[in-house]
Amino acid sequence: MSAAWPEFWQHVPEEDRGAISEILTTLLSSGVLLGEEGRGRLLYQTAREFEKEISDYLAPLHIQLFLDPDRPILQARPVAGDCGLTERFSKAETLVLLVLWRIYDEKRMTETSAAAIIPVEEIFQRWRLYFQKIEPPSSGQLERILQKLKSLNLIRTQARQDVQKFGETLLEILPTLPRVIPFEHAEAWEHQSALYRGETTLEDVP
Repeated sequence: MSAAWPEFWQHVPEEDRGAISEILTTLLSSGVLLGEEGRGRLLYQTAREFEKEISDYLAPLHIQLFLDPDRPILQARPVAGDCGLTERFSKAETLVLLVLWRIYDEKRMTETSAAAIIPVEEIFQRWRLYFQKIEPPSSGQLERILQKLKSLNLIRTQARQDVQKFGETLLEILPTLPRVIPFEHAEAWEHQSALYRGETTLEDVP
């Protein structure tokens, strides 16, 4: 037995209600709705039509609805310190996010292309540059981290069978990733990264 449709949304047409439910489920589970193709495009169009209703629904959960200005991407971003649904990242995942943020920021400042695409090997190279005292994750560890980021719609990766070596795998950093760790400028990134540079292990502090 399905739950009754909320009274405050009675103005939403019957034919759009299933899509609204799917949109909210997607935003609350992964935080991102990609509207570039297929079913995602149809859901994105519906979400734009009912943007205010969706935003009002998320507000009591302390989640902001963010519309990407350049691409058909809708993101539900928790308000730091207020939302109990904030994604938790391990130390290794956080360091990978920091590396990817810096790469994305540099490409955004220096390249005209909208897509930030790199080989996975560049993550290892940047890690050794930024966090010299901490041994990078193994290929297996990094692959698992990237799978998590992919499931959160923060990156896209090339099909594994299309490359011979893991380090040659192409990865696209989506504009949703910088909003997970929203630094206003590179100096703020530098300050956060400096907190880890004196450490020598990937172990999380209890």
